[in-house]
Amino acid sequence: MVAAAVGELTVLERLEALGRATHAGEGVLSAEVMERAAGVEARAGHRLRLSADHTVVALAGSTGSGKSSLLNALAGRPLAEVDVLRPTTSEAMAVVRGTEESGPLLDWLGVRRRHNLAEPAVGDGTPVLDGIPALDRTPALDGAEDGLILLDLPDHDSVRTEHRLEAERLVALVDLMVWVVDPQKYADAALHERYLRGLTAHRDVVLVVLNQVDRLTPAELSACHRDLERLLAQDGLAGVPVLDVSARTGDGVDALRAALDEAARRRIASRARLEADVIGTAQQIQQQCGSPTPAARAPRSELVDALAESAGVPRVAEAVRSARALHAHQATGWPPTRWLSRLRADPLRRLHLGAGSGTRSSGAAAAPGPATRHADELIRTSVPRPGPAELARARAAVRAYADAATAGAPDAWVLVGRSRTQVGEQRDLHDALDRAVAGTRVISARRPLWWSVVGTLQWLVLAGMVAGLLWLGVLAALGALRMPVPDPPTWGELPVPTTAAVGGAVLGLLIAGVSRIAAGVGARRQARLATAHLREAVGLVADRLVVAPVEEVLHRLRECRAAADRAAAPPRRARGVGALLSKGSKEGRR
Repeated sequence: MVAAAVGELTVLERLEALGRATHAGEGVLSAEVMERAAGVEARAGHRLRLSADHTVVALAGSTGSGKSSLLNALAGRPLAEVDVLRPTTSEAMAVVRGTEESGPLLDWLGVRRRHNLAEPAVGDGTPVLDGIPALDRTPALDGAEDGLILLDLPDHDSVRTEHRLEAERLVALVDLMVWVVDPQKYADAALHERYLRGLTAHRDVVLVVLNQVDRLTPAELSACHRDLERLLAQDGLAGVPVLDVSARTGDGVDALRAALDEAARRRIASRARLEADVIGTAQQIQQQCGSPTPAARAPRSELVDALAESAGVPRVAEAVRSARALHAHQATGWPPTRWLSRLRADPLRRLHLGAGSGTRSSGAAAAPGPATRHADELIRTSVPRPGPAELARARAAVRAYADAATAGAPDAWVLVGRSRTQVGEQRDLHDALDRAVAGTRVISARRPLWWSVVGTLQWLVLAGMVAGLLWLGVLAALGALRMPVPDPPTWGELPVPTTAAVGGAVLGLLIAGVSRIAAGVGARRQARLATAHLREAVGLVADRLVVAPVEEVLHRLRECRAAADRAAAPPRRARGVGALLSKGSKEGRR
């Protein structure tokens, strides 16, 4: 392919940027824009491959505007049939100048009627083609080696639908568009609304010819010319060259010929047209991407709060607190009443949670935290399913996050962002949250050291109490048998057996009470740690099922917008194609 340098970017670079934009916007951009972009890429690929040495110029206009007469005047030969009362061009005809092979290009354009001006002269030297002699005036397009193809299109306002469609098809493919208007129809609404207003992005490859000016007085011509320029400005084509021409008398034909020669010589019309096609399509993509907006701070914490509540994290945290307190009582409580706690069900086991949930490689000594085991390997919890209130809050939080994250984006992108989070409306999110809770170690399997110390102390105190009771029992038995009863040692004024029995019971109960308070503090701390780790696990689910899909949509939006901005970047040429045409027309006048 030919890499045509246009401004700071080549046509191929713009096409690559357009391709990235459409790829990023797939499924979001409108079908119309996607179809237009695909058409532009296909046309550009074909055009760049076929011929870089030809400039294809289309003479388009309404019935009676004099396109065919103008073509004959430019070619210097009566090639096109002329009729002022009815349309005579039913099929496009090509007049080719230059020695380069134009067949493949015309085949792609679908033009069958062709006349080549490079045919050798015969007889007295007058150039002929297909048996038709040249006109008496100067053979305008003969002699130059620059490839130029003039197309005489069917009338765009023809009563025959196929003629209009053929004209519209070729207008979309040619390199340079010459719109031929006449003093009677130059203000026709159909011309301006249906055709010219859609060419604002192609202003550099548009030339307007006011034909049949020989019918006007100088004052009428001046007024008509100014009014046509005013209408073009309203169409967004201000500055597009307007040439006054009379195909019948030859006035202005030299200026038009010079303009076409300049475009063919510089060989930039085809590339400028491709560039204009890309820029026009990229601008439509820009409109559907909206203007860049500051990144919104989406309420992720609120999202995690709602999903944590939906996942039953508060219930699990309360179960952790109760289980931790129960385990502490079983380890540090007063031994005579400790066994009663074993009759209570473990709150974590009831939920299918515990020290074994979410195992890590470090085994039982691992600290609480998110699981690393694959979700499919995890058992499900018995945490009660969320109620309607929790589900509604979770759905509202997911929706609020998507809306906040996509704030300022066009509606199409917002809707796609919402659709990517619709998993929040389904059972999949709850299942993922349940697996996350099941895979999180919520309580440590390692017993605190102070539990062992206090437990040992309780058994020692119990042993002292039992020893004191046995001692007192022995003394009581001796007295009952009327046997000599030795006086027990005393501790102060209290007998040691009594002190051991009563003190052991009191001290054991006191240690159990203090341990219960300490265990409550530890249980609440364990519940906070479990809540933190559960929220971390819930956050990972939120990131995977809500945050990441929305971020992916926003990333595509940024990529689409950046690529469209690059493809639509205004060219920084010293002189546009329109200026070159104006230069050529001035040189033709001189």
